[in-house]
Amino acid sequence: MQQKGIGITITQHILNQQRENPEATGAFTTLLTELLVAGKVISREVNKAGLVDILGDTGKINVQDEEVQKLDLFANQVIIQRMQHIGQLCCMGSEEDPELIRIPSDYPKGNYILLFDPLDGSSNIDVNISIGTIFGIYRIKDSDHKGNPTIKDVLQPGIEQVAAGYFIYGSSTIMVYTTGKGTGVHGFTLFPSVGEFLLSHKDIRIPSRGKIYSVNESYVHYWDNKTKALIEYFKTRDKETSRPYTARYVGSLVADFHRNLLKGGIFMYPADQKDPKKPTGKLRLMVEANPLAMVAREAGGYASDGHGPILDISPTALHQRVPLYIGSKEDVLLAESFISGKRS
Repeated sequence: MQQKGIGITITQHILNQQRENPEATGAFTTLLTELLVAGKVISREVNKAGLVDILGDTGKINVQDEEVQKLDLFANQVIIQRMQHIGQLCCMGSEEDPELIRIPSDYPKGNYILLFDPLDGSSNIDVNISIGTIFGIYRIKDSDHKGNPTIKDVLQPGIEQVAAGYFIYGSSTIMVYTTGKGTGVHGFTLFPSVGEFLLSHKDIRIPSRGKIYSVNESYVHYWDNKTKALIEYFKTRDKETSRPYTARYVGSLVADFHRNLLKGGIFMYPADQKDPKKPTGKLRLMVEANPLAMVAREAGGYASDGHGPILDISPTALHQRVPLYIGSKEDVLLAESFISGKRS
């Protein structure tokens, strides 16, 4: 019997889903449960920022040519250390590590692959803006490879994810996740007083069309004419289509996405010519775009690279970058029509 005053915990929710699947072994439940512990530890440190020496950069540059923040490094280490021993993973991949993260030989191996961005939006840490952890989970196709997985085992299209979600560390800590196949998208808020994530956002559905567009408009001079025309469309006054849209841009992908997931709208990070090393965009397909694309799809939204579904892209590299248009389905389809040249 549920205790009065205490809602459904995420552990209860995961177990309920497991019972509805007669083929479930409990391995996936163990994986998610341990990931929750990592999220709680990271949340605790984020909430202590400014009180202890965890702010600022480390002086190191990661594989993305970005400064590594102290909390970036901490979050990465927490996830690796918490997840490597559970016996359900055959390998991991992180935004912060150039190669696959192998499971130590003295730990048992499982059939799952965890890909993650340990601390999205970390450039905002010092100014107390919401940041987050993004994750996607895959199943290895050939279980005979789990003892020594190759990069080919990992490079699966996002449509093959068996679960995806994110933690957002803001005024409260929320974990949003989906296991696909019509199970819905659910949000759980961490209640520090009981140390548990409790169901706070049941069966999230993103509005089919929103009134918010999120993009870094300071890059306008680096965009092509199709992208400029799209942004101008959102800014143009037209009563029949409820324009102009409202501009909202946090600069933290997980924060912008979370707001639009609940309220409707579109987040955009187009390809640009600002950095010749990154002509196809800045965001990472495997650890950012794919997980959020799965969440968007299961909530009734859509994610595109401007020409087709993000989830259908066959990856060629662990740290592959893509343009990203994600959010309310009608808004993203509209953006796709501009970027693909079907509309001007």
